[in-house]
Amino acid sequence: MNLELRTVTESGYPEWLRAVGTGFLRASAPAEDEIKGRLAHTDLSRVRGVFDGGRCVATFRSFDQELTVVGGARVRADAISAVTVSPTHRRRGLLGRMMAADLAAAKERGDVVATLIAAEYPIYGRFGFGPATWTTEWEIDVPRSGLDPRRPALTAEDGGRIDLVEGMEVRMFGPGLHDRLAARTPGVISRDRRWWEVNTGVGVTAADGWSDPFYALYRSADGEVDGLAVYRADDNWGDAKQPLNKATVKTLIAATPAAERALWRFVCSIDWITTVRSGHRAPDDLLPLLLPDPRAARVVTQADWLWVRLLDVVRALEARTYAAEATLVLDVRDETGLTAGRFRLDASPAGASCVPTRESADLTLDVRELGTLYLGDESVIRLMDLGRVEENRAGAAATADAVFRTGRRAWCPDVF
Repeated sequence: MNLELRTVTESGYPEWLRAVGTGFLRASAPAEDEIKGRLAHTDLSRVRGVFDGGRCVATFRSFDQELTVVGGARVRADAISAVTVSPTHRRRGLLGRMMAADLAAAKERGDVVATLIAAEYPIYGRFGFGPATWTTEWEIDVPRSGLDPRRPALTAEDGGRIDLVEGMEVRMFGPGLHDRLAARTPGVISRDRRWWEVNTGVGVTAADGWSDPFYALYRSADGEVDGLAVYRADDNWGDAKQPLNKATVKTLIAATPAAERALWRFVCSIDWITTVRSGHRAPDDLLPLLLPDPRAARVVTQADWLWVRLLDVVRALEARTYAAEATLVLDVRDETGLTAGRFRLDASPAGASCVPTRESADLTLDVRELGTLYLGDESVIRLMDLGRVEENRAGAAATADAVFRTGRRAWCPDVF
């Protein structure tokens, strides 16, 4: 077969988009309006496909993104999405070819890391990616939760208030609120203006699967917008006219713990709502323990979420802060050769210095394990016990654990 990897042109984009649908098990061809809408917001120079004659059989896309790291700084990321290989062309190295081309271009461009959400766990480790955040989703049995239904829903205990608003206000206040969330939450990725438009119904219709949600803004006592919850509710009534309605949270972001607590209590106290689905949250989210009876919260999803691949070890490790002051020499292995080397990390809560070195290594690890550790969500000791980190100096793993870990777990609220 003559399989050609190439950058997709405007004329080839409809065929590429059809192949994306095939990979994600959608047989219908994209409509002309959908193709035009996507093209208007797509950088074709970063859209790749493998073609067998005139038919696209593998797809790959990347775009600019910013990733928040520990300490609140943001690093440039190569965000990877729309990765598919048609079932007729599996196991022929097509993904490897596309990935190699994209990561080389990202490194040349100066991106610090690459990111993706993995549809399947086993695929991306071999390309140097490691799961850096995890997600948990709860389902709340509201009648069992112990919340007092007589408590006023719109007034928070700290003097703040909750208002139901329209999408226009979300577009007005949401970006600034998201920036504040990012400053305190490693793992948060950037949302551009297009994200806020699409997620408030601008330019999308019922034909695109859109239905208007409810938007709830939390304002503190001084009027500052500190939180946002977006949710939808169904219409389900049981026998004897008993409400059995479910609220599904699409997003809930907060710049303060008070706002986070108030919004969860609000969503769990809406009349007629007997079940709340939390959406994707950090595994240590406050939600279950906010309930008088945390057993009313049942875990329905627990899985890896954002995967990170370091492209520049020095810049990546210098961008974040660390929980303790220490010096570590890391021997980083990378089969692709993009990041392999030995690095001395002088870490502190105020920042870090990282330089290549020939000193003896304290720890040896693959770049995928470094990606897993990067946002502070994983234990070095646990990875060592799994045989994925080698301790070359006694006590180095415990030191690294104290240095890299964070008090709250990393969280990525979005999918891309």
